[in-house]
Parts: sequence; C-alpha cells; structure tokens
Amino acid sequence: MAKTFKNASEAVADIPAGARILIGGFGICGMPHNLCKALSDRVGAGDLEIVSNAGGMNGWGAGLLFEAKKVKSIIATRVGPACKAYEDQVMNNEIEIELIPQGTFAERIRAGGAGIGGFFTPTGTGTVVADGKESRSIDGREHILEMPIRGDFALIKAWKADETGNLIYRMSARNFNPAMATAAEVTIAEVEEIVPAGELDPERIHSPGIFVQRLVVADEKEKPIEIKTNRPRTGR
Repeated sequence: MAKTFKNASEAVADIPAGARILIGGFGICGMPHNLCKALSDRVGAGDLEIVSNAGGMNGWGAGLLFEAKKVKSIIATRVGPACKAYEDQVMNNEIEIELIPQGTFAERIRAGGAGIGGFFTPTGTGTVVADGKESRSIDGREHILEMPIRGDFALIKAWKADETGNLIYRMSARNFNPAMATAAEVTIAEVEEIVPAGELDPERIHSPGIFVQRLVVADEKEKPIEIKTNRPRTGR
C-alpha cells in the first residue's frame, strides 16, 4: 500500500468534523505545521477534539486551528500566550479544556497505544485533577485512576522516513510524537525527507512503519523555535 501523499492537503482530506486529533510537539518543537495548516484550511473539518501538549503559536502549527475556529475541545498540559486565539477561547469558555499534568498526559497516550485499560498514579491526588476519579491506596500512598487516550488521527512530525513509513526523529522533536504514532487509528507523518525502503539503519528507527499510514514531505521547513546563528545547525 502506497503511503506517500502528494501534499498535506491530500493527506488530511478525509478528516471529518468532530474527529479526535492527536498533534505532536513540545510547544512547537516537533509540531507538524504543514499538516495543521492544511487541516485549518479544510472546509467541513470543524468541531475537532484536539490532544496536544499546548496550542501552537500565533500563525503557526496547531495555533492555526484555533485561529480558524476549528476546535471544540482540547486535552492539554498548559494554556499560555504563545497562541492568543487558544488562550482567548479557553478563557472565554468558547472551547472545552481538560488540563492534566504533563507526565500523566504522556502516559495516557502511551497507554492508549499499548492497549492498556488505565493506570493508577499519585500525580494530582488532593487537587482538582483528582475530581471525579477513582482512587485507591497503593503502598500507603493515594493514587488516582487515569484512562488511556486514543485518537481518530495523529498528526506528527519526523525528520526522515522511508517509503514503508519507518520514522527517525531528531533530538527534542522526538517528544510526544512516537507515542502519538501508536495511539491513533490513522497516523499521518510530516517529514523532511523520504528515502527508499532499506536505506535507514534499523537500529536508528524510532517509529516502525506499521504505526504510520500516511507520509507527506513538508512544503514549509522553517522551524521558528530555532535561533539563526553562524554556527552549524544542530537542532531538529
């Protein structure tokens, strides 16, 4: 089955209204800007349920989805001023938000990909995070039950792929992307380069191609989080 799509718009063309979308990235590092842009431009893809560490930034990445009023709800770890539309929509109760600790966020996604039905953690006990959740004492310490997170689609960013969908990430762009790749029905990877099958060193592959259904080479490769200097670039 061919996995390479001509462009980002083609790769997200069948994402329907109301879909749950996992979006990779720590802040905007490793966030699939081109896929987010294509989805924000897609007619009919509204009322989206977003799972993302944060909301991108003004005019970039997941921020474009908030600016286009495409988001109904979000599961995230923070709200901040990097994306004004995201911050304003949360503060004005225009969208629903579930804020959870970052470690719990990562583990809930990992659990979704691993087929785990839930897990107990001491993180968040005694706070609003624990409201309405089952709790139990384990080794004398209170724990709360957290449920797995899965999505209909995952939009992730990798550095390099081969034609079968095996992925390599670079440095901190790895973040939530590998876990999200395992936790969706359809994973769409935006990459900087696609090479022939067999060219990647098997020992360097971070996400096996079995978890990746679609590939697209990024049109815009600018990474605004990086500072331009005269030194060789060692970032993502």
